[in-house]
Amino acid sequence: MRSFTSAALCASLLALPLLPQQKPPAEDAPPPIPSIKVDVDIVNILASVRDKRNGLVANLNKDDFTLFEDGQKQTIKYFTKETDLPLTIGLLVDVSASQRNLIEIERSAASEFFHSVLRKKDEAFLISFGEEAELLQDYTQSPKLLNEGLNRLRVSSGVSGLHPGPVPTAGQPRGTVMYDAVYLAAKEKLTSEVGRKVIVLITDGVDQGSRLDIRQAIEAAQKADAVVYSIYYYDASAYGGHMGISFGGGGEGYLKRMSDDTGGHVFKVDRKHTLNDVFKELQDEMRSQYAIGYTPINDKKDGSFRKVDLRLADKNLKVQARKGYYAIRPEDRER
Repeated sequence: MRSFTSAALCASLLALPLLPQQKPPAEDAPPPIPSIKVDVDIVNILASVRDKRNGLVANLNKDDFTLFEDGQKQTIKYFTKETDLPLTIGLLVDVSASQRNLIEIERSAASEFFHSVLRKKDEAFLISFGEEAELLQDYTQSPKLLNEGLNRLRVSSGVSGLHPGPVPTAGQPRGTVMYDAVYLAAKEKLTSEVGRKVIVLITDGVDQGSRLDIRQAIEAAQKADAVVYSIYYYDASAYGGHMGISFGGGGEGYLKRMSDDTGGHVFKVDRKHTLNDVFKELQDEMRSQYAIGYTPINDKKDGSFRKVDLRLADKNLKVQARKGYYAIRPEDRER
């Protein structure tokens, strides 16, 4: 287990590695699986399509899509609706005080999710976040090891007042460092990965004490080509809710922004829609994605943000994909 402390976060901002980027060698490891990410000039887009009833549509072809970058039409070079591309999942679980009564439910549902979703070529890691972000399980293909990590989920709540560290935090109590956790999962764990990359975030969406803001968290996910799926889950009693009246949560809008900008969306848990239901829907969506790759007409690697607009020929369908990417400079990619 590792903690992302304030000093460690500053080290990350200085481009010093917090966590090992390379996975430990596995015995009798299978040969690498081909990915559409064949070179740094290919931009990869993961897309999900839904109909008017919000049902997933998985039978479209390349000609059903039209792609634009900064308003200029692009040629789709790679297209697949197969689910054989490697899948890397980072599960980030909110363990702040307001989530205390939900942790056991999250532990059980996440365990079932990992057993169902992971295939031989897939991997996952687990991070908890409260007053700090903690790596509970590094990359693994083993649901058993992930389950052991889930068993280490514990409430982590900060205190108000001055908090020592290299970044001033006066008047900024650390309690739920959600943006820091997303940033670190994207930058330190997913940037060097290939294939499909997903961050699954279980939280009430309230950030308190992160040293980074939502914009920086989104940018890190976009640069890592990672899709953020948010699960909006909160305990009404922790916010004084009673008799069916809830005053809690309040962070759904922030979760929507992170998910929309990276090509994911927000799932909401309530009495009629359990966490197990959400995980089943998430699994179905990740297995129904289209992987689209193209070589941009604008081939400059200048670090700028490029807007991506993926459209469908059938106007009755709705596409879900990230809104853009960063044309990362070669020298920045090597850091």
